[in-house]
Order: sequence, then C-alpha cells, then structure tokens
Amino acid sequence: MGNILGTILAFTFVFGILVFVHEFGHFFMAKLAGVRVEVFSFGYGKRLFGFKKGDTDYRVSLFPMGGYVKMLGEGLFEKDRPLAPDDLMAKTRFLRLLIMAMGSIMNIVLALVIVAFMNIVGTTVAEYLDERPVIGWIEPGSPAEKAGLRIDDEIVRLAGREVATWSDVHLAVGSKPDRLVKLEVRREGELLPIDLQTESVTRYEMGYAGFQAKILTQIEMVFPGSPAEKAGLKRKDIIRAIDGQPIYFYQFLEVIQKNAGNELRFEVARGGDVLTLPVTPRREGSVGKIGISQVHKSVVKKFGFFAAVGRSFDENLKNVFLVVRFIRGLFTGETPTSQLGGPLAIANFSYTAFRMGWQPLLGWIAIISLQLGVLNLFPIPVFDGGQIFVLVVESIFRRDLGPKARQVWMSIGFVIFAFLIAFVLVNDLVKMLPNGWNSLNPF
Repeated sequence: MGNILGTILAFTFVFGILVFVHEFGHFFMAKLAGVRVEVFSFGYGKRLFGFKKGDTDYRVSLFPMGGYVKMLGEGLFEKDRPLAPDDLMAKTRFLRLLIMAMGSIMNIVLALVIVAFMNIVGTTVAEYLDERPVIGWIEPGSPAEKAGLRIDDEIVRLAGREVATWSDVHLAVGSKPDRLVKLEVRREGELLPIDLQTESVTRYEMGYAGFQAKILTQIEMVFPGSPAEKAGLKRKDIIRAIDGQPIYFYQFLEVIQKNAGNELRFEVARGGDVLTLPVTPRREGSVGKIGISQVHKSVVKKFGFFAAVGRSFDENLKNVFLVVRFIRGLFTGETPTSQLGGPLAIANFSYTAFRMGWQPLLGWIAIISLQLGVLNLFPIPVFDGGQIFVLVVESIFRRDLGPKARQVWMSIGFVIFAFLIAFVLVNDLVKMLPNGWNSLNPF
C-alpha cells in the first residue's frame, strides 16, 4: 500500500510540474498577445474544484492525464462570426503560432534550466561512461562472447554510427534488442568488422550484448564488524588490484566469493595515496564476503555557469535526436513497443527517482519535460504540433481552412489521441505480464 501511495504521489508531483509548466507557456503567451483565457485546467473532463479570477477559471478536472488552456474563440469554426478584440482568431497567425508553440518551448526550457543547474551544483556519475569504449569484461555465453569479441577490443562504430564513449554504446545497444548489429572494433591497431546478435532483457526489452568497460570498484559502505572494516577499508576507497592483478567491477565479487578464508592483498587508491591492505573474506554459507556494498567508480562533474549552460544545450540536443530516432524506430519496427512508457511506467520511474534523492528526481523531470515538449510539436491533430501545422499551411496558402476542414482535422485528432492514450495504458499493463504481449497469444 505504501508503494502504491508513494507511486501516486510521485507521479502527481512530477506530472503536475510538467503540465503546469506546459500550460503556463500557453497561458503566458496568450495573455501577452491580449487573448482572453477562459479556462486553465489541470486534467481533462469534469471540473472537480477550482476558483475564478478575472476572466479565467482555474480548475482541477477529473482525468489527470494532462491539462489544457481554453481561450476565447478556440475551437469555434463559424466562418463569419463577430470577433472580439481579445478573441484568439482576431490575432495574427504568427501570434497564434507562438501561443500554440509556447507550451512545448516552456517544457524544453525547463529541461535546459534543470540540466544547467545540475551541472553547476555538481552531479555524481559513473566515471567510465565518458571513457573510450574499450572492453574490459565479457560475460561467459553472452552475445559478445559468441560474436568473438575480446578483452581490450575498442568499439569504434555500432549500427553504422560512430561511438566515442560507453554512454554512446549503452544507448545504441539498449535500443536494439534481438537485432543483428554490425560493429567495427579496433584490435591491436587493426579495424575489424563484427556481427553481434543482441538479446532482449527486462520487461522493457532492452538490448543486451554482455560486454562492459574496465570499471573500477568503489566502496560505498563498510559494514561494522566486517572483514573489510577490520582490514581498514573505508568508504570511497577505489579497488585497483587484488594480489597484484588488475580487478574490475564484474570480476570483483567473483574473486571475493571464491576465496573464503584466504587472505587477499587489496591495492587501494585513497585520495592521492595507494595502499596495500590484507583482507580475508569471511565464509557465509558457501561463499566468501567481506562486508561492503560497492558501486562503479564515480566522479563529481561540476562546471561554471557558461560551461554548464553550454553542456545543457549539448545534452538536451542529443536527447532530442534520441527521441526522434526512437519514434522513427517505432514506425519502422526497429524499436519494440515495450520500450514505450505510458503513465504507469512514468509513475513507477517517478517513484524510483523520488526514493533515490533530489538529483535523480530533477534529472527525471528534465528528461520527461524534454520528451513532452518535443512530442507535442509533432504534427498530430489535438497536439500543439497539429495546430501549428494548420497555421503553417494557412500561412503558405494565405487563407484559412474552412470550418468543415477544421472540424474533420480535429475529429481525426481526437480519434488518434484516444487511440494513443488507450494503447500506452494497455502497453504498460501488458508489460507487467510474464511474457509481455506474447502472454495474450492463446496459441
């Protein structure tokens, strides 16, 4: 019950911010353009409660799946009706386009501001993500091993695109489950083509290859009375080697578990010093343990104001292209629908981010805000982009669409919108089944 309540509250908080910022963009621009705003609503459907100030009814409505701003004259298609000075249709097409676009612009601005702020205050990230994609570990029996990849291979190209960091590699592989992916790797100075057949993992069908970077182990916590505490290990220590052999994150636990009762000599980086500490794993059941929790070696990234703003633009622009490629992949079949997240998925991720702390939560809000801003600009009726598309067409032909054409366009939009809402909700529910959509196949 606590998880359900927490999920609902986290979703309401995150989605409430996004909807408010989006609708405030429309509201602000409409007021600036001298258009009367009749309704500012969080949610759709029946009015639950609210208040009226001036000409505007500020309300909360029954279905919290978004929100809307209702302006005077909006949705009225009569050809020769009288227009008041503050009627939407009394304004120029350019002003109407700005009003329609400002919601998405505000969502994109929110993402830019959040990412810039996080760059200024500093964020903790895994160090390897910005490193060259040199393979340091391959899971036995994985697609990477079957493809013939080796330790120290550097991935240069993946699926026709150059990859410069492990972050690029994770994004590329994760979006291609159960696909034959062509790689180009640098091995001993020679470029080699590799065919990699990825697998699918998790209910979101993320692509999996089975290789990883040379990730050093960082101690996150030392448990009281444990072998690690007795040996002098401390939080933030970096494990560089065991018994003189370089050791990476995915090998670390295996070595500890196999050496219950055997003294191991840890080479540890602490600050600017390198220490050698003897640690004897304690047998617990059939494996050895030393009493720590460990994470990937992390670094704090912190930038000055102008550098932080510049990086925010770069990161958000990169994410815009990811959104566009993701949508294109849905239509071409390259991206499985299981990777599409609807309200239930957003709620679950919001709760997870909420529990992790304010930085992950802010980062999640930035991601969803950017996606909402970009998707709303797509030329789909009912979306802001659909109305922008009509205004652009009218500007090109220098005449307004007729009332009948507008009604048909809006009717198509409502059908598409209803279908999309129904599909993402069903898709979220189906992902909870053991075999996803295949669970519905009776044969």
